[in-house]
Amino acid sequence: MDQRISLITLGARDINALSAFYDALGWQRTPSPDGVIAYDLIGQTLGLYPLDKLAEDIGVSPDQLGYGASTFAHNVPAKEDVAPLLARAEAAGAKILKPAQDVFWGGHHGYFSDPEGHIWEIAHNPFSPLRHDGAFRWNGYGGE
Repeated sequence: MDQRISLITLGARDINALSAFYDALGWQRTPSPDGVIAYDLIGQTLGLYPLDKLAEDIGVSPDQLGYGASTFAHNVPAKEDVAPLLARAEAAGAKILKPAQDVFWGGHHGYFSDPEGHIWEIAHNPFSPLRHDGAFRWNGYGGE
């Protein structure tokens, strides 16, 4: 697993108030479907997603995520890369929360928690191609 974070997702109890905060910081939103509010960062994206939807996606209760819920996504270039990285994380001591599987929006992902409970997503998003060096941008790098 490369030493990088592609997407940081914050579980928002009030997505409108939370996005207003980031907007007030001067951050610019990038177009995004499916109820995610996204801000491209330098080499990563910060995503805001309703807490109840994030909990449903992971397969846990919103209460388990608590306040300040977040996930760290590590995006990979191919669907076939997801399961081996989940297995490597499990071998290193992670707990698999959701095995590799196709997602309703057309991607492929799985979740694990590290030994202290921090949640990571390993994902392939065919709509956000990675740059040659693995950099992530919400709508992809395409031919760059």
